[in-house]
Amino acid sequence: MKLHSLLSHLQLLVPFNGPNPDISSIENDNRKVQEGSLFICIKGFTVDGHDFAKDAVAKGAAAVIAERDLGLNVPVIIVKDTKRAMAVLADAFYNQPSHKLHLVGVTGTNGKTTISHLIEKIFADAKQRTGLIGTMYTRIGLKELETKNTTPESLTLQKTFSQMVDEGVDSAVMEVSSHALVEGRVHGTDFDIAVFSNLTQDHLDFHHTMDEYRRAKGLLFAQLGNIFNINNPKFAILNADDPASEEYKVSTSAHVLTYGIDQEADLRAVNIQMTAKGTEFELLSPYGKHKIVMNLIGKFSVYNVLASIGAGLASRISLNQIIQTIESVQGVAGRFEIVDGGQDFTVIVDYSHTPDSLENALNTIKQFAKGDVYVVVGCGGDRDRTKRPVMAKIAFDCSDFPIYTSDNPRSEDPELIIKEMEAGVEGQKYVSIVDRREAIQYAVKHAKKDDVILIAGKGHETYQQIGDQVFEFDDRLVAKEAIMEKEAN
Repeated sequence: MKLHSLLSHLQLLVPFNGPNPDISSIENDNRKVQEGSLFICIKGFTVDGHDFAKDAVAKGAAAVIAERDLGLNVPVIIVKDTKRAMAVLADAFYNQPSHKLHLVGVTGTNGKTTISHLIEKIFADAKQRTGLIGTMYTRIGLKELETKNTTPESLTLQKTFSQMVDEGVDSAVMEVSSHALVEGRVHGTDFDIAVFSNLTQDHLDFHHTMDEYRRAKGLLFAQLGNIFNINNPKFAILNADDPASEEYKVSTSAHVLTYGIDQEADLRAVNIQMTAKGTEFELLSPYGKHKIVMNLIGKFSVYNVLASIGAGLASRISLNQIIQTIESVQGVAGRFEIVDGGQDFTVIVDYSHTPDSLENALNTIKQFAKGDVYVVVGCGGDRDRTKRPVMAKIAFDCSDFPIYTSDNPRSEDPELIIKEMEAGVEGQKYVSIVDRREAIQYAVKHAKKDDVILIAGKGHETYQQIGDQVFEFDDRLVAKEAIMEKEAN
């Protein structure tokens, strides 16, 4: 694509009459620049892309998008906001790929990964070729790609959508984080359906207040568009039991489909019964009453399933087909995942890293636990510090044996993180073990027949970040090793 043609998508904001080279790619990482690339200078939290523009030109960049003059020997197009410009240019360069997909975006504090996987499975069982972008990985058909952020930067995102289109993907599902919405990573992305799970405390290090956090999530629904198209209707799938949904209803002109348990909703679960092996409930919907028997456990799983059913119905998939899929799903990696080493107690690994998700997981366990409940939990470094004492208190209040340990301490001292957690249970009895492996081993060693251990916080993650080093660490494998060692003795 010619540079002038690409810049025309920025409209009147960037008049440019300079050279018109062919643009072979768009890059915001100077290490990926090749001959003919357009390099976009992005200011990050730790580095500024403007500092690498000269190196990008040396590697063959044909032009540079920047927020100030850089005195280079190639065209430098100056814009007010390079991140905004990048979203527009990426969408144009890849020929608006999201317009060619049936695209579902899932946002909320908890449940995004599970809901996304459930929706993808519903699509796949309906004989569609699927794509998925989220916390665990990016998947195009059967091919999995590593992902750095829950929601990639706009350039990576549009390139991924383009790959999906090239691979013949029909429908795609993606997790949409509040960070991504505020930073404009999904600008230009044409969502057909937006799903809201819930809103509880998280990321206040970034958003500062719950009001800001709530508004950030609401951007997804405001960005669904403002037209009605009978052939391609837009839908907002909202949790009727969460007060934030009332604001999101006002934010969107899309069709609204609600789901819930406690409040009246278009899709409502009643007569919920759960065991250590699964959950049953009756679904009330515009299509009548249906009994659902699923392998997923917990009230939070019922919410996730209801949201997924809503997205399936909004995608014009039959309710009977959707229910068949839901009842066949065994689970999602690291989400209330049982670790079975033949032991006579239960070990569960879950991505409970917020106060609400931890409380939900422990309350679910208490409904079926026949013995004592242990919880191994920590809080990540360089993240919301206000939730640390709250998490510790929930672990204490909702379990019999709380064990505080490290999560991903990152640049913080793990002992100091644990001390901030302990402030929430001052004067109470608990165990603190800084080394996460030792903490898991301690819980497994002390567990008796019919006890339940929840290992919370990291879920599917296969690493632990301490300082600037990343170590291999998988809660599931560490727990399995501890179980096997106990069984051997």
